[in-house]
Formats: sequence, C-alpha cells, structure tokens
Amino acid sequence: MPDQHGFEEKIISQEAEKRIAEKLDEVEEIEIDVQTDLLKIVQGQADGVSFAGQGLVIQEDIRVQEITLQTDSIAINPFSAIFGQIELNEPVNAIARIIVTEVDINRALASDFARSWMQNFELNVDGEIVSFEPEEIQVFLPGDGKIECKGKVLLKEMGNTRPLAYTAIARPRTHSQPAMLESFNCTEGEGVSIELIAAFIQKAKELMNLPSLKWEDIAFSIKDIEVEIGSLILMIETQVRQIPSSSSFLSP
Repeated sequence: MPDQHGFEEKIISQEAEKRIAEKLDEVEEIEIDVQTDLLKIVQGQADGVSFAGQGLVIQEDIRVQEITLQTDSIAINPFSAIFGQIELNEPVNAIARIIVTEVDINRALASDFARSWMQNFELNVDGEIVSFEPEEIQVFLPGDGKIECKGKVLLKEMGNTRPLAYTAIARPRTHSQPAMLESFNCTEGEGVSIELIAAFIQKAKELMNLPSLKWEDIAFSIKDIEVEIGSLILMIETQVRQIPSSSSFLSP
C-alpha cells in the first residue's frame, strides 16, 4: 500500500515549487516541502514548510546565491493549499539562512530599486536636515569579518550641494560583538563635519537597536552575520503575516 501521507505532501510541494518558480526571473534550483497531510489541509493546518533555493533572481537585479528557510506550524487557507498556493490565516514564524555574494550585492546596489530606496536618506544635524544622494556605491568582502565600501554621494547641507567620495571599513554586528567602524576616509571633496559623523553614528545605532525591521507583511531581525571572502551569510528570524508576490516585495 503506497504512503498516502508522503504522496499528498509531494503533490502539494511540487505545485508550490512550480508557482514560486514562475514568479522568479531565474532559478537554478528550488525545493519546497509542505509538511502536512490531507486531513490537516482540510482543517487548514500544516506542521511547517521548508524552503531551499539556489541562484534565485527577482526582477533581474536582485539575486540570492542560496537560501534555506523553515517555518513552525502554520494555519493556511485549505482551498489555496490544494493548488500549491500558501495563503496564511495566521502569522507564522520562520528562521532563514541566506547567502549573497559580493557580485550579487553590487548588482543589487546598482539597481533602480536600491537607488529609489536610498535617494531620500536624510539626517538631522543640530536641527538642520542634511540629505545624501548616492551616485556610486560598491561593496567588497575581503574576509576576516570585514565589509569595505567605496562610493560617491552628493551631500546637500546649508543650501549647498557638493560631491563627496569615501572609503569605509566596518565589521557587522554578530551574536558575540557589536558593529564596529574600523575606518572612514574622504577621498574626494572637502570632508565632513564632526557633527555630521556623530549624527550618522547615532542614526546607525538607532537602526541596529530596533527589535525588528518591517517590509510589507514581513517583520524580520538579523541575528547573526558572517563575512567570508566574497560572500555574506545572514541568519534571520522572521514573522510573516502573508507571503508577498515578487512585485509587491520589491516595491520601494
């Protein structure tokens, strides 16, 4: 007698893989395991969902080298689940491990999506609003836990706009150490004021101390970051209220 439980999981998982793959511009490999059976589906339940993928590309410029994700038990819409479309009836918690390469990061930073997100970056410096308009930014991952950035921005302060080029080396926050800025050098322009640096550090501290970040129907917190030569490994805890489409997820 065939394993009816395994057969049901396989059919639903394969249909879910097909639907997710159709939303991606490119995919090298994808595997979804919906851990449930027919009785649980009718009741709108699943023990969990695991997701593993490699070479996932969303809207041409956003690429993830590798991702693995596991949810806890979930409450789902039983009618959509039969056709492989997971619609959540209640928020679900998940843990994800994501690997992005240096090439992928720089490809994303050059995208229209990233530029639209960064173009309105502002700081309050002693009551005056100072804004930055990025022109170029490039990230290097030399290993040893370091992230190196080189870039050019247009700095707008006190009614004036001037170019500024910089290089910076930082160590991201991990489970055992806080984030650290090792160096910051102006390579073009007149430099920046101490007050501006202080405001930038304070803003970065506020962002890093947020319990979680929100994007669409997803709240996430980065628990650990590993920097290897040429790649970044992120450990992320998330709470998902609804699984977004690829287009809504990338809306600025």
